[in-house]
Amino acid sequence: MGRYTFGKNERLSKEKHIQELFDKGSSFYFFPFKVFFMPHPDPAPSSHQVLVSVSKRNFKRAVDRNLIKRRIREAYRLNKERFPAQNKLLIAYIYSVKDILPSAQIQERLVKTIKRFDYVEKN
Repeated sequence: MGRYTFGKNERLSKEKHIQELFDKGSSFYFFPFKVFFMPHPDPAPSSHQVLVSVSKRNFKRAVDRNLIKRRIREAYRLNKERFPAQNKLLIAYIYSVKDILPSAQIQERLVKTIKRFDYVEKN
């Protein structure tokens, strides 16, 4: 059984990696997320790195943006063991709807995006 943590090494924070992800990475839309991903450019990364973003245009109040980001990070933290272990990825989850969805629905959708990564990796 793995550790259910979301440490600093799992957060995508290097500006160079973020720019490369949005420039060269692949993407797909899966309600409520626009997901960008690419293989990790470092030779031996320790884990997947994740970025979570919520648009200020859709949610003016920082409290709402932070609530959504907390829910997405929590869903990732609880389900990160389901990610394929072979190739480490850079991943950006961009929340793209204008409603605040319940935690259960966000978690369900995040799990489905993880299954999509399995499919992408097998093909």
